[in-house]
Amino acid sequence: MKNSGSHIIILLAILVTINVVSYYLYERFDLTADDRYTLSSAAKEIAEKAEKPVIVDVFLEGDFPPEFRRLQQETRQLLEEFAAENANIKYNFEDPLEDGSDANAVATQFYEMGMTPARINVVENGRSSEAIIFPWAIANYGNQTVKIQLLKNRLGATTKDRVESSVQQLEYAFADALSKLMEPKRKKIAVMRGNGELADPFIADFVKSIQEYYFIAPFTLDSVAKDPQKTLDQLKEYDLVIEAKPTQPYTEEEKYVLDQYLMSGGKQLWMVEHVAMETDSLFSSTGSAFALPRDLNLGDYFFKYGLRINPLLVKDIYSAPIVLASGSGNNTQFNPYPWLYFPLTTSPLDHPVVNNLEAVRFEYTSPMDTLANGLEKTILLSSSPNSQLEGLPKEISLDLINKRPDPTEYNAGEQPLAVLVEGEFTSVYENRIKPFELPQPLEKSHLTQLLVISDGDVVKNQLQRGEPMELGFDRYTGTTYGNKEFLLNSVNYLLDDTGLINIRSKEVSIAFLDLREVEETRTFWQLINLGLPLALLGIFGAVFIFWRRRKYVK
Repeated sequence: MKNSGSHIIILLAILVTINVVSYYLYERFDLTADDRYTLSSAAKEIAEKAEKPVIVDVFLEGDFPPEFRRLQQETRQLLEEFAAENANIKYNFEDPLEDGSDANAVATQFYEMGMTPARINVVENGRSSEAIIFPWAIANYGNQTVKIQLLKNRLGATTKDRVESSVQQLEYAFADALSKLMEPKRKKIAVMRGNGELADPFIADFVKSIQEYYFIAPFTLDSVAKDPQKTLDQLKEYDLVIEAKPTQPYTEEEKYVLDQYLMSGGKQLWMVEHVAMETDSLFSSTGSAFALPRDLNLGDYFFKYGLRINPLLVKDIYSAPIVLASGSGNNTQFNPYPWLYFPLTTSPLDHPVVNNLEAVRFEYTSPMDTLANGLEKTILLSSSPNSQLEGLPKEISLDLINKRPDPTEYNAGEQPLAVLVEGEFTSVYENRIKPFELPQPLEKSHLTQLLVISDGDVVKNQLQRGEPMELGFDRYTGTTYGNKEFLLNSVNYLLDDTGLINIRSKEVSIAFLDLREVEETRTFWQLINLGLPLALLGIFGAVFIFWRRRKYVK
């Protein structure tokens, strides 16, 4: 008895010791092949900065189809990792329809708050129905609030593909939201004016979006003629220059200031087109307009950096529609027609700017050539292989909507439309007469970056009653393209010094049930689940009775 008592005491002591040690030596293990549940170092650094409670409300609670239950599960597990990293991060899952509220009324409230609900088709037992879900989260930190979109839009994608794409970006979505809440703005962006750039209402949504990360201010080169050194010094105070569809040529003095800004380590994002053509010009009595070449005096500027924008038009079979009105008054109808001058571009790259990106819509864009000069060039976006090039000037007519394109004529292959250039640049004015004298002109740059997009309308948002709409959203078709995400990623990549943007490259493998096969084999598996246990029980009973009879007969 004494031995057994001492054994029990020793056992209890061991259990207590194990519990105490495990409390102080808490550890989590990720046994997945793709490290799905391991936060990246950038996400951990951001999470650790939460010095007071961060409350995340997730509206993914309720009865969902299997794909969205997976999104719910992955979201919950990811938030568990953030909470394990910092106890100040807390989360709740809520069902907006839990109290029996009208789904359409709740959907309207979400839409007014800028969180568009998702309407999905649910197929169950061979029946199809529509359901409304709210794939959004809200993160609160002090008096600050950030909305987090959990379900990505993808043109033509199945629900399964959309969910898989969304799961890929969950860590980035939450890390980005926490970064907005806790990291103060440090870097400055100059939005260039004075060369006929897009008016403020047409870039309002883009500017508003990047204001969440950076300080934004307009900047003009008008003072170059009077005091170029002062203009350059003022421009150097900014970390990034954005040119949004300039339409007026640049003087040599203006180009030299921009060149020396780049040589000093500044970064540039150009959304520039060498084609003068607007869709509104087609809505005339003739239904046609001429696309003309636009000379911005930038040919040598980009050429020195290893790029050449060709004065050509890209037509692409894979394109967005143009919307034309028919009827009048209350009977007006808006009908979409294929429009080959609106290429839709995607990229197979895993580059953080374009990884898992929705198709980006271009309008009347030109192809680019990349030239060998020692700088690293990455083609971020290009047209599809089914492209065609047209020279300028070119008459464009709405009659094109009535003509079926001949695929054999669209054989120009993929045409670069957005190119990232990185490295140590050489000045455009190396071994040339300078437009003006500087005390210390630079012939070589530090490591820096330049991103050129051969379309200015890629940044243009639509207006409704004079108010800017979300960039990438087409109010006539209800389609949201990837323009906003692409440009935000581009700016974040050019200015990111924390590695946050690299989270976008993380690949996560998600396994889904094949719903078609599930439906086809439903009866078989129901019979297996019901019949197999009964059959095993019957076999066990028969064997047991047989064994008892033999035992007692003996």
